[in-house]
Amino acid sequence: MTQSHTPSSVVIYSGGMDSFTVLHRALHESRQVHALSFDYGQRHACELEVAARVCHKLKVPHQVVDIRAIHGLIDNSALTDSDRKLPTGDYQEENLSATVVPNRNMILLSLAIAKAVNIGADRVDYGAHGGDHVLYPDCRPDFVEKMNTVAAVANFQAVEIHAPYLHASKADILADGLRMGLDYSDTWTCYLGERLACGQCGSCRERLAAFAANGVTDPLAYAGLRQSNPAPGGA
Repeated sequence: MTQSHTPSSVVIYSGGMDSFTVLHRALHESRQVHALSFDYGQRHACELEVAARVCHKLKVPHQVVDIRAIHGLIDNSALTDSDRKLPTGDYQEENLSATVVPNRNMILLSLAIAKAVNIGADRVDYGAHGGDHVLYPDCRPDFVEKMNTVAAVANFQAVEIHAPYLHASKADILADGLRMGLDYSDTWTCYLGERLACGQCGSCRERLAAFAANGVTDPLAYAGLRQSNPAPGGA
């Protein structure tokens, strides 16, 4: 068990821009950070390579947990079944509910809580945010509140579930990261997980809209796009 008096966080770190910002925010709070990534059979598993590269650069302890054995339990999603067509267009309930992975955040948070107890960390950080509330039940304030209640009694050691951007938009998260001087070329967002980001899936479009809202250019390259930042909501 960690004996350091420095407060510690286990950060659920996917390699995406939200968790990338959460990771750096914890570091800016002078917390001892342990990054935890999960391979659950996601079609955009290239995000794990990005996460490993960032943690190596930051000298942050990083563990990738292979939970692909549960793939058959959570494969009813376009994010975990490559035979399903990935919806394109802006986030809307009717066309992007196909990207919901059953019980994903409860599974990942449970494992991260176990890691926190194991090493003596008092907090688990993850990147749920306001833009996800409508589509993803496990990113809503009610879910975080109830997980906090459970995390306080599930072990002899209470662990706080910390979602610093729970009531923030994607643009707000990016703005905070830009204030910290973060380089978002070290992130991956696209759900397709090909060599270049597609620019058409809901995740790409939300990212591009966040950059446009902040008046800056997305450093990632996009397939078929002449410029990185279409206007928010544009094609």
